[in-house]
Amino acid sequence: MPQFALRDFTASIVVFLVAMPLCMGIALASGVPPEKGLITGIIGGIVVGLLAGSPLQVSGPAAGLAVIVFEIVRDQGLSALGPILLLAGLIQVAAGIFRLGGWFRAISPAVVHGMLAGIGLLIVAGQYHVLFDAKPLPSGLDNLAAMPARLLGLAPGQSGGAVAAFAVGLLTIGFMLGWEKFRPASLRLVPGALVGIVAATLAALLLSLDVARVNVPDSLASAIDFPGTEVFASFLNPTILVTAVAIAFIASAETLLSAAAVDRMHDGVRTDYNKELRAQGVGNLLCGAVGSIPMTGVIVRSSANVQAGAMTRASAILHGIWILGFVALLPWLLREIPMAALAGILVVTGWRLVSLQHVKHLLHQYGRFPALIWAGTFVMVVASDLLTGVLTGLALSMLELVPHLKRIRLKVEDRQEAPVREIALDGAATFVALPKVSAVLDAVPQDERVTINLSKVDHVDHTFAEMLTEWLGRRKRAGHAVEVTGARGRVAQLVHAG
Repeated sequence: MPQFALRDFTASIVVFLVAMPLCMGIALASGVPPEKGLITGIIGGIVVGLLAGSPLQVSGPAAGLAVIVFEIVRDQGLSALGPILLLAGLIQVAAGIFRLGGWFRAISPAVVHGMLAGIGLLIVAGQYHVLFDAKPLPSGLDNLAAMPARLLGLAPGQSGGAVAAFAVGLLTIGFMLGWEKFRPASLRLVPGALVGIVAATLAALLLSLDVARVNVPDSLASAIDFPGTEVFASFLNPTILVTAVAIAFIASAETLLSAAAVDRMHDGVRTDYNKELRAQGVGNLLCGAVGSIPMTGVIVRSSANVQAGAMTRASAILHGIWILGFVALLPWLLREIPMAALAGILVVTGWRLVSLQHVKHLLHQYGRFPALIWAGTFVMVVASDLLTGVLTGLALSMLELVPHLKRIRLKVEDRQEAPVREIALDGAATFVALPKVSAVLDAVPQDERVTINLSKVDHVDHTFAEMLTEWLGRRKRAGHAVEVTGARGRVAQLVHAG
C-alpha cells in the first residue's frame, strides 16, 4: 500500500472516532434525533469529501449551527428544516459559482469568534440540563437562570435518576479531560471524547443505572424524511427565506474560517474557497432533501485529520464510509450510550468555543474597538438570537470604516521587476479590500521573491492585518522569500501583530 494511502486510511479511523459522538451530540443539542446528525456526517464525509475545495477539511454537523437549528425546530417544527436547507444549499452553490468565497473571508474575525463564543455559552447552558436527564428550556437566558436550581434539585420536573445521570456526565467530562492531559504519546491520536463515551457507557451498563439512553432506529433509512410537494410553496414564506439566508451565511463563514485554519496547519494544496462553497452547498442541499441537519467544515475533526497524517481527501471520504458502516451494522451499540454522556462532551465542546483567548488577542494586538465588536456580537447572540448577534457585529464592523471613507478604495499594483515581484498598496487596508488583495497574494508563485510595499497605506484594520500576517507567516514557514517595506507607526505594529 502506498504511503499516502496508508496515512489516509489511519487518519480516517481517527476522524471517524472523533466524529461519531459529535455527530450524535450536536443533533441532540439541535433538538433532533441523533440519527439526523449521523446522516449529515455521512453526507459530509462521502459527498462533500469528494467535491471539497479544501482537501484536508472534514465536514459534518457543527456546534456553531446547533442553536439556530434548535430555534427552527422549536418555533417552526422539524418539517421546516428541509426547505430551509434546500434554499441555504442553493445560496451556497450560487455563491461559489459567482466566486463570492473571498467575501466570506472578509468577515471580521471578531464577529466570527464572538458568534462562536455566544453559541458556546448557549450550548453549555442547554446541555447542562441534559446532564440531569432533563430537557433544555426554551431560551438561552432561561437555561442560564435555571442552572442553580437544577444543581440543587429544585427544578420542576426533575427525574429521580437525575443524580445518576449527572454522575455519568461528570464521569464523561473527567475521562475526556483527563485523557487529553495525561494520555501516553503512543496513544495521542485516540480522542478524549471517545474515551469519555466508552467509560460512561461501561459504567452505566455495569452498574445498571436508570438513565436515559440514545435512541436510534434499527435502519438508517427510516430516519430519512423526503420533503413533500408543499416544499416549493414554503420557499415563498418570508420566515423560511430569512432563516435560509442566515444559515447559508453562518455556515459559509464558519466553513471558510475553518478552511483557513486548516491551511495554516499544513503546506500542501491550499483551499479553493469558491469550490469549497459549492461543495458545502451540494452537501446542505442533500441534507435538506433527506431531512437531516445542516453541515459546515468543522475545525475539531479537520485538525484531527491533519494531525493524524492525512495527505488527501480520501481520509474525509473514508470517515463517512466508516460512519455509514457502523450505523448500519451496530445500531444496538449506539443505544447503550447515556444521553448525559453526550451532553458532557457538548459541555466541553461549548466551553471551548467560548474561549476568551481570542478577545484577549484582539484587545492586546488591535485595541478596544475589535474587542467591542467581539463583545457586542457575543452579548446579542446570548441575549437575543444568532442572527441579531451577527448583524450587530457586522454593523459595528462598518462603523470602523467611517474615519477612513475618503481612502476606502485600496489601490493594488502588482509589478514584476526581476528578480523581485512588488505588490504595492495605496489607501486604507480594510476588510472591504480583503477579497481583492488576498486573490492577488494567493496567485503569487511559491518560488518567486516578493516585496509588499505599504508606504502609501495609512490605515490597516484588524481583519486585513490578520489575513496579511497569516499569509506572510505561511510563506516564511515554507522558506519562500518575502519582505514588507514602507510600513510606519501603527500600520507597522498592526501588520506584524500576532
